[in-house]
Amino acid sequence: MTKEIISTAEAPKAIGPYSQAVKAGDTVYLAGQIPLIPESMTLEPGDMRAQVRRVFENLGAVARAAGGDLQNFVKLNVYLTDLGDFPLVNEVMTQYFREPYPARAAVGVAALPKGAAVEIDAIMVLEK
Repeated sequence: MTKEIISTAEAPKAIGPYSQAVKAGDTVYLAGQIPLIPESMTLEPGDMRAQVRRVFENLGAVARAAGGDLQNFVKLNVYLTDLGDFPLVNEVMTQYFREPYPARAAVGVAALPKGAAVEIDAIMVLEK
């Protein structure tokens, strides 16, 4: 099996020893995205809604670089420092995805990189 590293300047660069995404066959594994603005590598200002939107915009940029889009996602993992924000994630998610929705898990965590309140990673399957 060959692995292809996916990288784009349209999403935040990796802040550690990992790739933005790795393509193996028709499956793309997208690293977790926090609400970083790609150009400045600073957290998205504003409320949680704006931060969740930024995360989906970042994931979408990586998905496009891999030859897909958000509709190709089959699994999301959502990490929140406050599970009280879960309904807001649901609301914003409906602006980026249509049915059938990807499978998803949501996990409450104590902290995230750079003090972010949300991080989302994904698995995407490209159509042949």
